[in-house]
Amino acid sequence: MMSPKTSHLIYQFKITLREIEPPIWRRIQVPASYSFWDLHVAVADSMGWLDYHLHMFSFHKRNRKKTLDIGIPDGEYDIEILPGWEIGIVEHFTEPGVAAVYVYDFGDYWVHDVLLEGIFLKEQGVKYPQCIAGEGACPPEDCGGTSGHYRILEILGAPDHEEHQETVDWLKGHVKNYYPYPGDFDPKKVHFSNPKKRWKTAFAGR
Repeated sequence: MMSPKTSHLIYQFKITLREIEPPIWRRIQVPASYSFWDLHVAVADSMGWLDYHLHMFSFHKRNRKKTLDIGIPDGEYDIEILPGWEIGIVEHFTEPGVAAVYVYDFGDYWVHDVLLEGIFLKEQGVKYPQCIAGEGACPPEDCGGTSGHYRILEILGAPDHEEHQETVDWLKGHVKNYYPYPGDFDPKKVHFSNPKKRWKTAFAGR
C-alpha cells in the first residue's frame, strides 16, 4: 500500500554503467512508493537489459562492516541478499546524494552506479516511471562483460570481418533493438514493464 507520505513524490535517479567509454547512462523518475524489485525492473528496462540474470543493489553503510545487499536471494553465492520486493527504496535512498551500486548478471558482472539526484512532486498528467534522458546502447546479454562488448563493437565496425554476419545474427535475442546495433538511444522509446507482472513471471512455480 502506498504511504500518504510518498504517494505524491517521485525519485529521480541517474544510472551509469561502469568501465564503458563513451559512458552509457540513463536518468529515470520512479514513484517513491517503489520497492527495490520495482526499481530493478525500471533500471533494467531503461538500460535495455532483458532481465535474464540475477541482480542486486549494494550499499556501503558506515555502521556495517559488510555491504547491505538487496536483490534476489540465492544460496549459490556466499552473499546475504535481502529480497528486494520486501524493502521500499525510501528505506535506504533517504535523501538526494545517496548512492548504491547495482550489479546485473553475476557472470558478465555489469556494475552500475545508481545516484539519487532528487525527490520531487509528481507532475499532473505524467505517467511514472519515465526515462527523461540517457546516452549509449546497452551491451548485449551474455557477451562476456566489458571486453566482450568492445570485441563485438569492433567486429560490427568491420563489415569484412569473418565473424561479422555471425555476430549480427547472434545479436537477435541478446539485445532489445536487434538491428541496427548499436543505435542511438532515445528515452522516449523506453517501455517500462509492470513490476508485479514481471515478478509473477519470474517466480511462478517457485
